[in-house]
Amino acid sequence: MSLRDTLKGTGVALVTPFNQKHEVDFDALGTMIDFVLHGGVEYLVVLGTTGETPTLEKSEKIDIINYTYERVTNAVPVVVGIGGNNTREIINEVETYPLQQAAAILSTSPYYNRPSQQGIFEHYKLISEAAPKPLILYNIPARTGSNISAETTIRLANECDNIRGIKEASGNIGQCLHILQNRPAEFLVTSGDDQLALPLIAAGMDGVISVAANCFPKEFSEMVRYCLQNDLYAGRGLLYKLLDGFDLLFEENNPAGVKAFLAEMGLIKNYLRLPLVPLSEKVHLKLKEYLKALNEFSTA
Repeated sequence: MSLRDTLKGTGVALVTPFNQKHEVDFDALGTMIDFVLHGGVEYLVVLGTTGETPTLEKSEKIDIINYTYERVTNAVPVVVGIGGNNTREIINEVETYPLQQAAAILSTSPYYNRPSQQGIFEHYKLISEAAPKPLILYNIPARTGSNISAETTIRLANECDNIRGIKEASGNIGQCLHILQNRPAEFLVTSGDDQLALPLIAAGMDGVISVAANCFPKEFSEMVRYCLQNDLYAGRGLLYKLLDGFDLLFEENNPAGVKAFLAEMGLIKNYLRLPLVPLSEKVHLKLKEYLKALNEFSTA
């Protein structure tokens, strides 16, 4: 089975819960994993940027990977995030992290350095040659400060056998369409933008790696499945039910928004590691009002 088939649908970019001492809260992580699996997501992504990986120690990352494997017990595929702006260090990590049970590695493009397209190509080429699992590119220019162009994506897909997909979060619809038009047949293209998931799946994407699926796994994964089945009418109904929630998730910071939602739902404690802080009181109040309205709508 190709990676495109294995990772079709909704992947959830899992948060990393912390306790009052700002240590990894593995009990809450287990609760989160059970919650999203029960909600019907197709796969999990651990150690993505939603998981606050820039603030995690290497030993914590390894413990999170192993705990996730143990909790999931092969129920769904697990993708592990390993990315950054130090190519040599990423190669060391893909060679030494416990990846035997991973379906793939998700690797964000280099941030802050702002490499040229050739630099991005060489970065991913070397990582793909070292990686023991298929590599998924992650393009999110709003966070990294540089874009992986459609041309570079297609070049990597064609010239590097172990690069099998991309999480595209550029927000550039034209760029996404060029990738979809020119990708190799088995190259996975998944959305990294919850709000744009429906139109991008309608255009040919294979699904989405979602932040919102942490707190709305049932509704979100149903929306994606409807879209993949070309039932856009049903998909639109769920999209507009969740749309205001998407806005609140990202109004101040990710994952501050999703952690506030999850705390209100009683799934985790609302702790983040600096330099991230919880939502402002004003936005948190709007979030509580949205959840109340959503619950009333769901039970009506």
